[in-house]
Amino acid sequence: MIEWNISEETDAVWINLQGRIDSMTSPDILQEFTRLIHQGHRVLVANLAEINYISSAGLRIFITAQKELKKVGGEVIIYQSAPQVYDVLKMSGFDTVFFLCADRSEIEQHLRKDEVSEDFVQKEIDGVALTVLEKPAVVPDSLRVIGSQAGLSHSKYEESDVKTVPANEIRFGTGLATLGDSYAEYKNYFGEALLLNQNFFYYPAVHRPAVDFMCCTAQQSNISYKFLHGFGFNGSYSHVISFESIDAPIQLESLVDILLQTSGAAMIGIVLLAESKGFWGMNLRKVPLRENSPANGGEIFDPENFTEWMNFPVEPTDNNAIIAGCGIAVSDKDRLSSEVNSLFSGKSRFHIHAGVFEETPLNKNVESFDHEVNRIITECDVCRIQHVQGKTKFSDGMVGIIRLA
Repeated sequence: MIEWNISEETDAVWINLQGRIDSMTSPDILQEFTRLIHQGHRVLVANLAEINYISSAGLRIFITAQKELKKVGGEVIIYQSAPQVYDVLKMSGFDTVFFLCADRSEIEQHLRKDEVSEDFVQKEIDGVALTVLEKPAVVPDSLRVIGSQAGLSHSKYEESDVKTVPANEIRFGTGLATLGDSYAEYKNYFGEALLLNQNFFYYPAVHRPAVDFMCCTAQQSNISYKFLHGFGFNGSYSHVISFESIDAPIQLESLVDILLQTSGAAMIGIVLLAESKGFWGMNLRKVPLRENSPANGGEIFDPENFTEWMNFPVEPTDNNAIIAGCGIAVSDKDRLSSEVNSLFSGKSRFHIHAGVFEETPLNKNVESFDHEVNRIITECDVCRIQHVQGKTKFSDGMVGIIRLA
């Protein structure tokens, strides 16, 4: 039999356990650990003061939780084990993997070593708590516009409109793109595309699409991407920001305003990792080639053509999924060249594509941002790549900002 209660103190969540931890009770405890981890808690203190027996099956749940938390910069701390339980922990080598302690002050001192340094700024803007790492000496990068969107609205693209981009020329980017060598072979597979740390994902505009991708490094210069239109940028982060909504999930359009305000730049590149609390995305159902143009001569966005051409949600999806994406945002569209202005639709001041990845805990340590981006895109399954709408909501996440000239 097992009982427990949950409390929060000393910057951690305490699971105060009572009874036996064995093969019969451990599944329930593991379920509780998993629930707390997915809620965003990163330090779990297992109070074993009132545990009178633990088996190897019981030990396994702590190892499972520790593996999950270590991925995201967290840990399980084991507190006040009874002598017979402590002997089992020592015999199993837990003292080399876990922090074992018998006094609360030890926990406070242990956690204090990971406190935010003076290089970080913590603040709150419009109900969002931010931890900001700023690198003011970073030189702005240039935005690269690829191809043109002129052929999109009336589905007028042809082979001459395709732009070939070597993989090692762009670190981040979005657009309408695909992979392949021969136009006859790849022309029907263009779709919403995303470049994150030179890793390329695209969602072909076909019946029953599936995300295809190519993981690349700068040394693989023989690989190239085929774009109908898009944009990209390189450069280093001027800011890395961890954010968490305090009372209610934050909409993407509000988050973008905060990022522009924090960066102080007129135009920024955005690299985003966040937990969805209602995702609104859209993507093409058909490739906008001349041979596919609407029979009525209208635009693909006209009401009579829209549903045939666009996958557009009527309600939010993918609650709790991890959204990994990138794009650009500007403070004032009137100051842009016509070429750059064409990248934004309507009154929107941002253009972002993102992948919808499986639910998993996020490491929100800003110093580990690039590592976490790579972990998500290489270890987690992705179901779609879509253009992200401003009413998408997030509970928390991280953003890398690259100033653009």
